[in-house]
Amino acid sequence: MGFGLCIFNKVIQKISEADMKRALGQLKRKLPGRVQADLATREYASVDNLRISILPDAVIQVKKAEEVGVVLKLANRYGVPVTARGAGSSATGSAVPVSSGWVLDLSLLKSIKLNQYSKIVSVEPGVLTDVLQTKMARYGLFYPPDPSSKKYSTIGGNIACNAGGMHCVKYGVTRDYVLGLEGYLANGAFVEWGLPLKKFVSGLNLRDLWIGSEGTLGIVTKAHLKLIPLPEKRWMGMFAFKNEKSALSCVSRILKAGILPSLCEFLDRQSVDCAERFTGRTIFKGASNVSLLIIELDGTSEALRQQKKALLEITESRALDFTEAKTEKASEAILKVRRLCSQSMYSIADTKLNEDVVVPIERQYDLIRYTLELRKEIGLATPTFGHAGDGNLHVHIMYNRSSANERKRAKKGILKLMKFVVSLGGSITGEHGIGLAKAPFMKLQHSKEAIEAMQSVKNALDPKGILNPGKIFHPFEVWDYTTVDKKMPWDH
Repeated sequence: MGFGLCIFNKVIQKISEADMKRALGQLKRKLPGRVQADLATREYASVDNLRISILPDAVIQVKKAEEVGVVLKLANRYGVPVTARGAGSSATGSAVPVSSGWVLDLSLLKSIKLNQYSKIVSVEPGVLTDVLQTKMARYGLFYPPDPSSKKYSTIGGNIACNAGGMHCVKYGVTRDYVLGLEGYLANGAFVEWGLPLKKFVSGLNLRDLWIGSEGTLGIVTKAHLKLIPLPEKRWMGMFAFKNEKSALSCVSRILKAGILPSLCEFLDRQSVDCAERFTGRTIFKGASNVSLLIIELDGTSEALRQQKKALLEITESRALDFTEAKTEKASEAILKVRRLCSQSMYSIADTKLNEDVVVPIERQYDLIRYTLELRKEIGLATPTFGHAGDGNLHVHIMYNRSSANERKRAKKGILKLMKFVVSLGGSITGEHGIGLAKAPFMKLQHSKEAIEAMQSVKNALDPKGILNPGKIFHPFEVWDYTTVDKKMPWDH
């Protein structure tokens, strides 16, 4: 299917063609050279990593933070939908302009200012996560949140989804590092939620409302982020286990022993099989059909020595085999196994439902056992990998989109999966956010009263509903939509 053809009923009152033309004309006069309405630019801004495309009417690429206020004042006056965009790496469609309107491209807002006294860095939303981490490392400082798309994803997008990543098991998620935000309300008014200070309790904490709100409550133009000292040393090992139960019971034993890995990644046997077929190489020679753990430890030399000794004492009698990385290049080679999993799954089928669910750590094997049962029930592969140290596992249901029967089975499977996750005391999403893809499951997670309270907040801050309409609260069944064939920068 071509770009922009996945159209469905608008979730806010459609702006008239005359008003849209008038608003766009005024915007072009106020921000000359910033507004693009050519097909190529609109196609670029119509899609994110969910690969569902809906064309916006125009794309505005701002170069100064105050230009965001200009855009929103006009949009609010005329009722034009506005969808903020960073790199478009969202896995749930949160950057797709489902109601058309304007896409507000923040990718050129890239300033970074470090206060070396307070160890607080103030950054604009277009800064790439990997760029920030690399620059701060030069000062011996560390910004831990690291989504797998960190070479491409922006700080603004990370804040919008409260992104996590591999190091969250020890260091926490994006919210844990945001001290203050600057930005604009739907009506174009400038606001500050907190300051670049480590202590601030003045007024209501609206900062945390914006974090994870996916651009539905306001637009972030600056974030004040806490930094910590860069770990002195790191060590990484990869361990093979005979099955998922052995691997995950080992994780429980490690955590119970007081060992706190900086990274603890799990791959089930289906994921390992995909990676091995994709590369044509066996990960552990002589150990086929295995489940894997990738574990990293960090800290001072002495702390690292003690943790490594305790870790290997636990894994010695449980793992079939293991390899350790003795160089940075070897560590990267181990992590490549994990990163290849997602792309290699397309050797099974051409489409996947990727659910970043979270369950209590002690219930992780219950989840894996259920995915294997589900695989038999629906006849579709359910490869699963993720962050075993904090219970955030990525369950995939693979299907061929051209098959109506497989789409039906995938839908049945994902609904059953989400109900099971909630029954375990888990969450329907841990780091991707709701966007479009998770919206059908909101009622499984939240009571009617809780959802109404959330919508009240939305209505208070965005009474005309112009900010990223159609997300979170409006069910959208992604399996019913044809994706576009678009290669993204992060595709392997």
